Amino acid sequence: MTIAPEAGTKAKSVPTQSTYQNRVADYWNAEENPVNLELGKLDDLYHHHYGIGNADRSVLDEPDPELRRERVTAELHRLEHAQAELLAASLGPLSPADRVFDAGCGRGGGSVVANLRYGCHADGVTISEKQAEFANAQARKRGIDGRVRYHHRNMLDTGLESGAYAASWNNESTMYVELDLLFAEHARLLRRGGRYVVITGCYNDTYGRASREVSLINAHYICDIHPRSEYFRAMARNRLVPVHVEDLTEAAIPYWELRREADHLVTGIEDTFIDAYRNGSFQYLLIAADRV
Repeated sequence: MTIAPEAGTKAKSVPTQSTYQNRVADYWNAEENPVNLELGKLDDLYHHHYGIGNADRSVLDEPDPELRRERVTAELHRLEHAQAELLAASLGPLSPADRVFDAGCGRGGGSVVANLRYGCHADGVTISEKQAEFANAQARKRGIDGRVRYHHRNMLDTGLESGAYAASWNNESTMYVELDLLFAEHARLLRRGGRYVVITGCYNDTYGRASREVSLINAHYICDIHPRSEYFRAMARNRLVPVHVEDLTEAAIPYWELRREADHLVTGIEDTFIDAYRNGSFQYLLIAADRV
């Protein structure tokens, strides 16, 4: 049975591809990372991704420890919000009548950003029941729950309506799934001419095999980072034609350098990201593609 986008926010059961995906769901159901929660509390926009742009490092010069903490948190949130705005701006011209799909929506910030920009309807999907419930509560709090809904489902098999979406995206969530399965679902959901956008970390396969740093990132997040070339091959196999590719690697480094100095937010993976970006083995890309 096809489940329309207007249907309820939670499926009775979530189909999983593997035991691994169950482990991923368990991870995100238990996750209470301050780097996600403290930043989101500033304006109730909870982003589960990193930031881009030049960081205002003067926040580190604040002598008062509590005020320094607040200023650093706000600056990191500004950088992550800039990333979300870049993705939303890449979705193409949208109207309030259009529907968009947020695959691996986390706590829902990306769908809210798209709704605020375009007034569009949004469906977010996450394998974490806890995240879906949190995101729906935020939509109700904002009074947009009639247009923005979050579903506890698998982004590889959403049950949402075929061809109903003008745009869709993944924001740092592709490393948890097989790309062919993922892009096949996006191609099914998008109408002809619809826009798909992904922002992701990928390993640079001109460098060779995945580097030590990439392996450490995989272990830290229980993920499997894909090689850069596989994104383009899998898109070609699934009727997604890239129209814009942007290397955001250099733009991402200031976020990580600032986060490394935030004692209340560090997770221990900051230096690994910086080293991987700088040695060329890891890249941070935006790819926009049209569904043909």
